Amino acid sequence: MKFFSALGSFFLEVIETIVIALSIFLVVYLVLVQPHQVNGQSMVPTFLNGEYLLTDKVSYRIGKPGRDDIVVFHAPDAARCPEGTGCDFIKRIIGLPGDTISLENGRYVLNGSILDEPYLPIGLETTQGNFIQGRTVTLGIGEYFVSGDNRPHSSDSRAWGPITKDKIVGKAFFRYWPMSVAGFIRH
Repeated sequence: MKFFSALGSFFLEVIETIVIALSIFLVVYLVLVQPHQVNGQSMVPTFLNGEYLLTDKVSYRIGKPGRDDIVVFHAPDAARCPEGTGCDFIKRIIGLPGDTISLENGRYVLNGSILDEPYLPIGLETTQGNFIQGRTVTLGIGEYFVSGDNRPHSSDSRAWGPITKDKIVGKAFFRYWPMSVAGFIRH
């Protein structure tokens, strides 16, 4: 009789532990951080295809995105992601609300000055896209202009325009795979 009572207590404790662990995981995943995998070449050399990142989902609930922040966001409709995929993109914020941005001689011009982009390979030129196509764009309230670091292979705001803050999932803050490059992400 004692054996069955002890066995029942053991299973009850295991179930309680599993429920608590799952509850903690769900809170962390839904509210605090979310894992993402880099798919594609748009952020090379900063991130390579197949790397895994953690995205901070709290920072932008209490603060605003900043220039050079690397963000994960829900892809805009104009990006033409396959339907039902829940497509998220990872890009770098180039322009903030109220900024003016254009492209001249393969470089971003931000508020009248050439944007310094030390994270790009020397000599990389930024080409026009369907959205920016030879004009100066002024970002509205809550709008952000994003761009991949691998400009020749990036679908970004040059093609489909700015994103809005409500589309931003969070800020990429930690790369955890592969282990050889694991660590916090500098912005």
